Amino acid sequence: MKFHRTLIAASLALAFAGVAQAAVSSNEAAKLGSSLTLVGAEKSGNADGSIPAYEGGLTIAPANFKAGDSMRPDPFASEKPVLVIDGKNVDQYKQMLSATTVELAKRYPSFRVDVYPTHRTVAMPQGVLDNSQKNATGAKSTNGGLAIENVLPGVPFPIPQSGAEAMWNHLLRYQGVTINSKYDSWNVDAAGVATLATTGQAFINYPIYEDLSKTIDSSGVYYQMKLQYTGPARRAGEAIMLKDAANAVEQPRRAWQYLPGQRRVKLAPNLAYDTPNPGTAGAGTYDDVFVFNGALDRYDWKLVGKQDMIVPYNTYRLTYAQDPKALTTANHLAPDLVRWEKHRVWVVEGTLKSGARHIYQTRRFYLDEDSWVALASDQYDARGQLYRGSFAFLSQSYDKQVPDSTPFMIYDLVGNSYNINGVVGPYGGIRYIDPLGKAQWSAESLAGAGIR
Repeated sequence: MKFHRTLIAASLALAFAGVAQAAVSSNEAAKLGSSLTLVGAEKSGNADGSIPAYEGGLTIAPANFKAGDSMRPDPFASEKPVLVIDGKNVDQYKQMLSATTVELAKRYPSFRVDVYPTHRTVAMPQGVLDNSQKNATGAKSTNGGLAIENVLPGVPFPIPQSGAEAMWNHLLRYQGVTINSKYDSWNVDAAGVATLATTGQAFINYPIYEDLSKTIDSSGVYYQMKLQYTGPARRAGEAIMLKDAANAVEQPRRAWQYLPGQRRVKLAPNLAYDTPNPGTAGAGTYDDVFVFNGALDRYDWKLVGKQDMIVPYNTYRLTYAQDPKALTTANHLAPDLVRWEKHRVWVVEGTLKSGARHIYQTRRFYLDEDSWVALASDQYDARGQLYRGSFAFLSQSYDKQVPDSTPFMIYDLVGNSYNINGVVGPYGGIRYIDPLGKAQWSAESLAGAGIR
């Protein structure tokens, strides 16, 4: 597909690192609300009708939903798959599947992709949509796309002009203001044995959405997360906290860790980039969380374009599953619990910069056009071989106007293992709470919460 500007080469990005990249023209921005939604998705369906037109998303709860509950029934529970993909027919559909999905289908006879009718369920508050429209002509990316300025709380670049801008849309995606859920993280090894990695309380906050009238300061925190581990016994009492700012070049990630054996909170700047995440038994890195998080500075980002993809979507059955053992089968998640649909995605490719360090040489991300959530990714090693692949499981919290992707996972295709994180079904689902006070986001708060 054609883009209105060519991507900036890496050398030019460095040469003009301090120059702000201009927003789109008013003529281009006029598409928002007409042919495009206010977050930049195409309103129309696709040519064969397998992707429907956008009609405002899912804002009415099903009849069996109990008001105020954090467990959300599947509004599409009665539907049947319209297509089943497995190792026998995967080559016929591989252009619409991530490389990881294709590899899993070819490697494991028990793996399959159950494709259901597509529902464009994403809906957001009107204030977030209005801000996204304003951002089209007001928001700017700076430092070669590594930072942003003059961004209102919403999608910063609804008509992205570069891969970095598209990735910022994912990083600042609307997922509510504050989520507090108890969750599990499970590892499944090459022998098919499922092991509980962690149980904990997660507090995830997007402070930028606490005041929709305030632009995001380049030094301000747009995302913060606090995890307090309660199990298993070997990890009970541990706690970590992370904070990411809108200009990671000037304000890198701040992170703290509390270990009960040391009885003190310490700075933990290594909880970023490709540092192995201990909760994944080595299958994932810290920047694999939610498919991607953290700073953009180690990669050159290319906006490849848009395409129709078969991805996990409207995954209520998985998100709210109450029995993790039924979910964590050998080699891959239980196919019966994973719903797949065809949706349009933005494809963004990151290539490791010369002189930068990371275990992934190339990363390819698939960003949902309606929510900007990274639904899937493929990671390649220095030899160009497929190494790992991630998925996020999107469901609309229809009672809150919030698209959620709390559960996420990663397959290690070399180690033949996988991790799924954010398993909230056994503990009552996804809860939205009022923002915590400033004291609860201080480093000192970790010590009090982590004592055992």
